Amino acid sequence: MTERSDLAQRVADFAKARILCVGDVMLDRYVYGTVERISPEAPIPILAVSRETAMLGGAGNVVRNLAALKASCCFVSLIGEDPAGREVTHLIAAEPSVEPNLLPEPDRVTTIKVRYVAGSQQLLRADRETVRPAKPHTEAELVRRAADDLKHCQAVVLSDYGKGVLSDDVIGRIIAAARAQGRPVVVDPRGSDPKRYAGATVITPNRRELGELAGQRIGAPEQIRDAARGVMAKGGIEAVLVTLSQDGMALFTARGEEHHLRAEAREVYDVSGAGDTVVALLACGLASGLSLVDAARLASVAAGIVVGKTGTAVVHPEELVFALRAEDLRFGEAKAASLDQALERVAGWRRQGFRIGFTNGCFDLLHPGHVSLLAQARSRCDKLIVAINSDASVSRLKGPERPVHSEASRAAVLGSLATVDLVVVFGEDTPLEIIRALKPDLLVKGADYTVDTVVGADVVHSYGGEVYLAELAEGHSTTDVIRRMGGKR
Repeated sequence: MTERSDLAQRVADFAKARILCVGDVMLDRYVYGTVERISPEAPIPILAVSRETAMLGGAGNVVRNLAALKASCCFVSLIGEDPAGREVTHLIAAEPSVEPNLLPEPDRVTTIKVRYVAGSQQLLRADRETVRPAKPHTEAELVRRAADDLKHCQAVVLSDYGKGVLSDDVIGRIIAAARAQGRPVVVDPRGSDPKRYAGATVITPNRRELGELAGQRIGAPEQIRDAARGVMAKGGIEAVLVTLSQDGMALFTARGEEHHLRAEAREVYDVSGAGDTVVALLACGLASGLSLVDAARLASVAAGIVVGKTGTAVVHPEELVFALRAEDLRFGEAKAASLDQALERVAGWRRQGFRIGFTNGCFDLLHPGHVSLLAQARSRCDKLIVAINSDASVSRLKGPERPVHSEASRAAVLGSLATVDLVVVFGEDTPLEIIRALKPDLLVKGADYTVDTVVGADVVHSYGGEVYLAELAEGHSTTDVIRRMGGKR
């Protein structure tokens, strides 16, 4: 089994992979707001809508994950000739690494799932959809376009949400064509007949879906094993990767292998879309030459990341690498992030109503003064972001012999603190641009500053945020520590 640090190095190979994805695309719409009263017309909450967002769902979320992982993708699916279909087309066009093959049917309704959310609580989901197989000539075109791309791809995903794209005939023909060309096939299954997926490399049911495929209720671990083996034997499937929520995942192969993968999540905010992430990671791993076991391990790590986000989210390569190296660095939840990742995390926190705090500095040698400042900052917010100067920036500010510790080491130490929720490295001499991007509710600096001299104070005040000057713990500074150590820095 490959070491996690070695797996981290393989993530870059995903950018060379091309995946064929065939399945049911959906439009996931989220309507956010607040609830302060109950309707006088019925015992139901009144949602005061503040904003709405829309993103690709179903097989479209698999494609989003593939694109986020830097893989290229050919996507074959069905839409209706309706506004939702046009919106799906527009969203996919925004992913430059995706080649879209969206076949319209005039009398089909593009699947829409509308979720109404107050804070972090989902109040209602409303679906609009057509559930029936495609017309014969449309099915033939689906298969033709998929077959055309097989020669260019390294793996195939069949994302079956039961809306009509993946009929028995379409599944059978695509799997047969893929296996004839030696391409692994990853299936997110639906229904009660495993024979539909005969010839698949691996299917990825959750506990309930495995029970439906096996025709039995599943409880004890040995029942999971027996059900998986029965599904493989009955369906002619090479492997089953069962997702088990807080119990992790279990991989069973037709050769009798069995692997249990622990759950990687630290905080669980939203499990919707996690199965799509698992499928995408399996496909990228197999396409990049990883064994099924190592691809499943990557999928487990990625699932642990994505359930810590809200909505149908995606995983980026940098997050995956951080998480894989987390144990070696004892780096908790891989709190270090790029600015893009930080923006995504902050958006999720805001949807949950959290107050976002921000402070910055070099944090070269962590001392009690730093610890005190961070504790004061964290006590005034729900989530604290610490922005640290890059090595080059520290050298410009402090001299060529600084920093003492690299930016990776400084981020790792800060990330180990319970008071710190996110660490972002910036390369400029001041954090002004990162403050403008993140828009924290609270900006914290030491009391050796005045509000007028705090970089970014005017930006934070402009949208109603707070600037707080923390009390300083006397007698502590990195320069003094270095001087007492007798160093030349």
